[in-house]
Amino acid sequence: MPHYPTDSQLVQQLREPSTRRTAFESVVAKYGQKLYWQIRHMVTYHDDANDVLQNTFVKAWMALDNFRGDSMLSTWLYRIAANESITFMQQRSETLSLDSAEAGVDALESDPFFDGDETERLLQQALNELPPKQRQVFTLRYYDQVKYEDMAEMLDTSVGALKASYHIAAKKIEDFFSSRN
Repeated sequence: MPHYPTDSQLVQQLREPSTRRTAFESVVAKYGQKLYWQIRHMVTYHDDANDVLQNTFVKAWMALDNFRGDSMLSTWLYRIAANESITFMQQRSETLSLDSAEAGVDALESDPFFDGDETERLLQQALNELPPKQRQVFTLRYYDQVKYEDMAEMLDTSVGALKASYHIAAKKIEDFFSSRN
């Protein structure tokens, strides 16, 4: 496993013009895969996740001077990734109808990077039917096991709102599976 600088070292290096590019390369290497999977659970498809990940890092690079260090570097990056994922999903939903959720799952099955079983396919179909915010909260909690307190900081909302959103999403997913039996 590669050795990366700590976040505080990276932030210090990112603030120095002479080490900024190298430090950002370390940020991409350190957080790229984690962010990819956070995004992938939101946007479903490999190519779309790669596009959103690239947009995330471009936004982060462009906003480096605005990063004050009030939150951890990872939290800041996850917030950018979450916002980019939601923006992507909203743009996608404007071009797709609700009836396309089933077609989206068919396309997912043809994705060479999808290796899920029938249950995972159905879960993905259920997730596709959730509103973007509920989907985001559910995927962060279910797949990434992010604590509500950390999620509240990432998404700039309250723990109570997140718990309610997760509960509603879980209930919708449960109802989706119940309707299939």
